[in-house]
Amino acid sequence: MAGDTYPDMWVDPEDDPRSQEALLGDERTTLLDYLANYRLTLELKCSGLEPEQLAMRSVPPSTMSLLGLVRHLAQVEQTWWRRVMAGDDTPYLYRRPDDRDADFTGAVGEESVVTEAWTRWREETAHGDAFVAAAESLDLVSLDPANPINLREVLVHLIEEYARHCGHADLLRECVDGATGQ
Repeated sequence: MAGDTYPDMWVDPEDDPRSQEALLGDERTTLLDYLANYRLTLELKCSGLEPEQLAMRSVPPSTMSLLGLVRHLAQVEQTWWRRVMAGDDTPYLYRRPDDRDADFTGAVGEESVVTEAWTRWREETAHGDAFVAAAESLDLVSLDPANPINLREVLVHLIEEYARHCGHADLLRECVDGATGQ
């Protein structure tokens, strides 16, 4: 998805689907808007690439790739929403006892791996959105006794996590095909 006016960017500014206006909303609305925009940014930065390009490790010796970031962020969402906030003992999506970085090391350029990663990511983001929608207050405290944290802090942490990794995605994408983002 390259822009027509700015072919070196993912999308022309006038076609950017992310929210650009001040919401002047309450705290929950603001946090959810920022999180939604960063999630969409990740999708934009990965758009239009073939599986091999998504799996390209552009900064050796790092195992980081765009596909690895999708898998990693699916696992991050799963951990915070299912394991920490809901207290579920659900198995990790990618972490393995012998490979804590399986989200990155298992990100190979095969269509089935790409499809699975996006499916998992979408399932986990939808689960998180439903969890937040059902919460009466941002003061809701996690059910995992080892991780006492409130919903507000989790939302801020996810925004921080996406912001950091979208920065990585900027560099990774530029190494793949020269496209830069806004």
